[in-house]
Amino acid sequence: MSDLTKLETRADYPYFITIPTRWMDNDVYGHVNNVQYYSYFDTAVNKYLIDQGVLDIYNSEVIGLVVETQCKYYSSIAFPDDIIAGVAVTRLGNSSVRYEIGLFLEGQDKPSAQGYFIHVYVDRATQRPVSLPADLRETLEQLSV
Repeated sequence: MSDLTKLETRADYPYFITIPTRWMDNDVYGHVNNVQYYSYFDTAVNKYLIDQGVLDIYNSEVIGLVVETQCKYYSSIAFPDDIIAGVAVTRLGNSSVRYEIGLFLEGQDKPSAQGYFIHVYVDRATQRPVSLPADLRETLEQLSV
């Protein structure tokens, strides 16, 4: 499952967050450097989880660790663009979740970049995989496509 699912337009994503680019995101070529896209992915997913009350970054007993990630780039993003990040869940397992993220510029229906990452949920103390807690699973099901 190493390729992206066919989420082709904004309408394919159930959740959105606006993320402003920063001056430091640009590289010497005048566009956002490729490594920044992964930060946008992480920001979009974790903001959703925090806002839904299923992730307390300091105290949650169960946390998600990224075990796989990918990004495909289609058009440039540059400071001072605002990014509209769309988030969807395309696989919900016992202890893992595959999130797919589309990064859109204002007024665009097609993404400038698309990517995914897989979280394996673990016990914070032991770092061993655990089943998704019921409230987390319910929250993630709201993003399932």
